[in-house]
Amino acid sequence: MKNLGMTHCVASAFAALLLAAPAWAESVLDLTWSELIPQGAPAAAPPPVVHDLSQLADTLSAESGPGMAQMSPAAPVVQALDGQAVKLPGYIVPLEVTEEGRVVEFLLVPYFGACIHVPPPPSNQIVHVRSELGVRLDALYQPFWVEGPLKVEASSSDLAEAGYSMNADKIYAYESPEG
Repeated sequence: MKNLGMTHCVASAFAALLLAAPAWAESVLDLTWSELIPQGAPAAAPPPVVHDLSQLADTLSAESGPGMAQMSPAAPVVQALDGQAVKLPGYIVPLEVTEEGRVVEFLLVPYFGACIHVPPPPSNQIVHVRSELGVRLDALYQPFWVEGPLKVEASSSDLAEAGYSMNADKIYAYESPEG
């Protein structure tokens, strides 16, 4: 009978641990790009469209002017997101590539071509990301989910100013939540 009481005690402790798990397990906040803009701040402008690809070379070669000037290099950020574990979809703009061809430092942006083919979006629409494993350079044409603790921290690169930063825990190919 003594053994049965011990088994019941262990089972009760295990059940309590399972019930408490959500309290101590870190949940990841699934973010959209609009949630990186504080309430009351102007919404991010839609990405510029280049209809005539013959103008793309002129845009890329411009050292200054409307072709490459960042829309809002000091846009307001959402302070409440500081330290939150988040998941955000986006495109990768490489900043540092290893000899093995892996991008280990990059800007995460909401649309393809941002910071390279068109002017950079506002700083509150750019996350400066570092990752130990990185992403293969030849896979950057597709969007990715990036997960990790988000910091409200401005950073600067040759391409753009970023309003947020992250040390990525996970990076994986984007799949739409709908299917």
